Amino acid sequence: MDAKDILGLPKNALPIQEKKSKPPKETQRKPDGISREVYALMGGLAPLMPSVDVNQLKRKAQSENEKITWQWLPFTNSARKDNLQLYHWVRVVNGVPPTGDYSFAKFNKSVDVIKYTDEEYEKYLVDPAWTKEETDRLFDLCERFDLRFIVIADRFPSSKTVEELKNRFYSVSRAILIARAPSPGDVVGHPLVKEPYNVSQEIERKRALSMVLSHTKHQERRDVEVLAEAKRISEARKAAKAAEEPELPVMADTGHDVTDRGAVAADSISPSPSTQFPSATIANPVSETASVVASLRMLQVYLRSYALEQMVQAASSSAGLRTIKRVEQTLQDLGVNLKPKVPTRAVCAEHLELRKEILTLLSLQKQLQYKEAEGSSYRDGSYAETPGTPPPKRLQRAADLDRTFTPDSLSFGGERVGKRDQKRKGPGRSEAPSPPAQSKRPRKYKASD
Repeated sequence: MDAKDILGLPKNALPIQEKKSKPPKETQRKPDGISREVYALMGGLAPLMPSVDVNQLKRKAQSENEKITWQWLPFTNSARKDNLQLYHWVRVVNGVPPTGDYSFAKFNKSVDVIKYTDEEYEKYLVDPAWTKEETDRLFDLCERFDLRFIVIADRFPSSKTVEELKNRFYSVSRAILIARAPSPGDVVGHPLVKEPYNVSQEIERKRALSMVLSHTKHQERRDVEVLAEAKRISEARKAAKAAEEPELPVMADTGHDVTDRGAVAADSISPSPSTQFPSATIANPVSETASVVASLRMLQVYLRSYALEQMVQAASSSAGLRTIKRVEQTLQDLGVNLKPKVPTRAVCAEHLELRKEILTLLSLQKQLQYKEAEGSSYRDGSYAETPGTPPPKRLQRAADLDRTFTPDSLSFGGERVGKRDQKRKGPGRSEAPSPPAQSKRPRKYKASD
């Protein structure tokens, strides 16, 4: 017995499953000029930038007749004045060494320092604080160290500061240029003449720079806060100055006239202080207009149509959405465009004035309607317009006396009809006194009683 008999498995072998052959991977050839490690790190992707110099690929093959050797040859540098001779390896083709100047001599840049003669010094350059030997030594060092005044001050024999050395050099150069020029106008555009060296400004600049570099973190934060506060104050002063100026950029005069007329109209029809008006009252948009004008002056450059839009929004800021729509509808009824097609100064001023007059007219119409409704309520003796206000005692007594007595016996249903009448009565109306008990109809008795 074997394991298959114990497990009850058939003795024939299991069918062998055929392995599916995988398609061969497409191998990419490694491009020339790239190492195997770099190509493996890229994951087989082509580099974004070419890693092989194109000039090397296009270089012509070496001809058979060309013989190249490297030789140890001497050379001289034109940048040196001592004719020093050095050696280096040179590529020689067919035994002919290269000719020409040293390849790195072109990087030698020097400053052209003005030279002066003894006669010019005695005539133009005499200074009590400087001797001729010190001036000659200064110009020699400037030519040697290419105007590196920190190094020049370190090599200078006397204890002169960097600012004094600069001032002497530039003043001498400027005097020589002016003296040698045929006319002063020929050297006006020269940098030394156009922008002379200022010793006091240079000293103050270095002092301020040293103070800034010696600041601590706390002092830097405090300086930032002070600058921010100064900027805020300057902007506030500019805005206040722009608001105080009488001339507005687009339609200032007309805006003040319209607001003044609106204020006069409001004062002429203003009721007693105890009277309450609805929310749609005439508003004075002077503060909004001033803020818009200040913001426009801060911009300095803007379109007149944009300024008109901002002024219209400021003028109608106190009005509701329905009032603004009524203003636009009135403009359309009058045949006026909501935005002027040619927004000149005069057109924008007239357009804004028309809008403000329409707003004033609508506000006056609302006040008139309210006053008429209030007068009609007083004439009718009704207090329905002001709910919650008890009627005066005199009017209530007069209403009780004038009301005719009507007994409840004439009504059908007795008390139910009275309750209905009581429900139908409006608020604030006086109620009739209840009839006495004697006026009720006597009860009818049945025959059984």
